Amino acid sequence: MRIVYLINGFNGGGAALPVADVVMTMSDLGHQVEVVALMRQDGRAEQRLREAGVRYRILGPERLGPTSFTRLIGYLRRERPDLLWTSLARATLLGQLAGALLKIPVVSWQHNAWLKPINVVLMRRTRRLTRLWVADSDAVRGWAIRELGLPAERFLVWPLFVADPSAPVAAAWQPGQIFRLGSLGRLHPNKRYEVLVRAAARMAQIDPQLAGRMQIIIAGSGDELPRLQALSAELGLGNLHFDGYVERPQQFLAGLHGYVQPSRNEGLCLAAHEALQAGLPVIATPVGQMAHSVIDGVNGWQVPVDDVDALARALLKLAADPALAARMGAAARDSVLERYSRERFRAMCAEILRAAERA
Repeated sequence: MRIVYLINGFNGGGAALPVADVVMTMSDLGHQVEVVALMRQDGRAEQRLREAGVRYRILGPERLGPTSFTRLIGYLRRERPDLLWTSLARATLLGQLAGALLKIPVVSWQHNAWLKPINVVLMRRTRRLTRLWVADSDAVRGWAIRELGLPAERFLVWPLFVADPSAPVAAAWQPGQIFRLGSLGRLHPNKRYEVLVRAAARMAQIDPQLAGRMQIIIAGSGDELPRLQALSAELGLGNLHFDGYVERPQQFLAGLHGYVQPSRNEGLCLAAHEALQAGLPVIATPVGQMAHSVIDGVNGWQVPVDDVDALARALLKLAADPALAARMGAAARDSVLERYSRERFRAMCAEILRAAERA
């Protein structure tokens, strides 16, 4: 098939990063694919596409505007693909309308177990315009069936993560070292980094001596940065740092001894799975796929959403027993390499494309 893979833009995180793996797998199976972005956004995901040799184009400027739909219709009329595959809410809503107008079948991703209220309303109204739905995790599929009314019989799961056995592995903590904990993601309210900042301050109240031997690094960019920096300064935190956007997340993770994901909503959560792959124990909230991937005492711990005290105590517990942290990290890596192998990724891609052709 000739497939157009439609996405909002090329931000350096979230659903844009795995696009190269998806497209290369489709191409290996004999399909011709071009990635199309409605807007450029920050463009940080473009490098990965270029390195992988993926064909892509950008239809408009950095933000959506009144001409976005017109540009999309013009492009699709010229190219006449056999299938339009959409990713993220805005691209899905516009893609559904374009597909209906031009009689192009649509397959749509659902990446998150949460949508803005307006998108929930709109998606409920347009859901029949997508022939086949694909979730990036079982957790997202369950949420979307309940909350969006998406049809279970036309809703498959394809985890958007390919484990890489050659990815760098974090070294175990050694006596005399600072115990380094990190988090990687967009600085957005849903990630709840405010809770992590407050937990860093709470640690110093619970066990000042142990907290003084710990460091927390938040890597990522976003609109929340000034507010988080101001809160950190107000709380007098000297052991919490903001590293900004990191070009090489695998290297960042390999420099840690533990990973933290305090999110309020998630889908698969690529960063947390990359941390497990790096051999890191993960402390996370039980949202999205993390509720299934993070197992208490085996490869990390789960803490309730927005519970500052529970998060602080879990961080201290991890740093207090580096040997346990290393064992949980090794278990984390083994399970991820087995569950998210490239062979499984390819097999799921083939199954979904066969289903798309039948739909």
